[in-house]
Amino acid sequence: MTGTPGTTATPLRVGLIGYGLAGSVFHAPLIATTEGLALDTVVTSNPERQKQARTEHPDVRVAATPDELLARAGDLDLLVIASPNKTHVPLAKAALEAGLPVVVDKPIAGTAAEARELAALAEARGLLLSVFQNRRWDNDFLTLRHLLAEGELGDVWRFESRFERWRPQPKGGWRESGDPAEIGGLLYDLGSHVVDQALVLFGPVTQVYAEAVVRRAGAAADDDTFLALTHANGVRSHLYVSATTAQLGPRFRVLGSKAGYVKYGLDPQEAALRDGLRPGAGADWGVEPESMWGHVGAGESPVTGGGRAEATVPGDYPAYYAAVAKALLDGAPNPVTALEAAATLDVLEAARRSALDGVAVTL
Repeated sequence: MTGTPGTTATPLRVGLIGYGLAGSVFHAPLIATTEGLALDTVVTSNPERQKQARTEHPDVRVAATPDELLARAGDLDLLVIASPNKTHVPLAKAALEAGLPVVVDKPIAGTAAEARELAALAEARGLLLSVFQNRRWDNDFLTLRHLLAEGELGDVWRFESRFERWRPQPKGGWRESGDPAEIGGLLYDLGSHVVDQALVLFGPVTQVYAEAVVRRAGAAADDDTFLALTHANGVRSHLYVSATTAQLGPRFRVLGSKAGYVKYGLDPQEAALRDGLRPGAGADWGVEPESMWGHVGAGESPVTGGGRAEATVPGDYPAYYAAVAKALLDGAPNPVTALEAAATLDVLEAARRSALDGVAVTL
């Protein structure tokens, strides 16, 4: 490990496996702009992506295979895995066995059992194993956490969360493959986000009901999925993930004993990263216009003027890697543990069983 706890004079050297959407749009920019971290090596066998990595990060090294990177594990301080889902477990295991702390993009694994096995390996080796659940730092999620902490909604009765898109033509690739080994489909993709958020907000789940449908011609994995969760504290979460929604619903509709919160639109950080913008380039990172603020109120729809506008807390994806750096340098808490990811996978596995059998599954 380079550097001294409490200082960032010598940045931690980070290897990144995968330079598709996750690697190039999310991980690489966030790593490169985090104090205490330095993007050292990118692994991709694709010549175009190799060129892209060198253009976007002129000082980065490029390796063609994970083995090439792991052969020089002693030169690195952290390995980030942003490759296809089916590679997450074997690559994380190899990295931990090579003595490297690891960040894995969600989902960490295809099963909760695999996630717990990785967590046990990391603990035995005394290494950090963290899961990239960036949507915990979405603007709407941070705003909702603030409202709940202040008691603005009273006792929450129902949490509705939608991550919907209109993509009537499949893109193809492993994400839409029907091969279970690929761990594709929206249940494990966007579902990993909405379930994680529900668990963070309202705690453990006792029952899961789900409907998972393949609607688009040419798609083989679920592209229109609904989950109903019963939390141990009585809250009901209704979660929607879809690529086939012609009219998008609210991102959040949260109904409580005192008031409700309704919020439309997605956090702007992903769009900013896709456009090549970087955290730290301006003071307005993660800030959205007032026209997109949600509303808090009771008895009337926000569309017809009900409720008050609630200023949206700025989104803060950079906070994740800042927390990872602090965990490695100062022993601060892991921002997202593998055991938390395993709890999400417990729900996703139950949802898959529920959708197949048409019954509610008790956890």
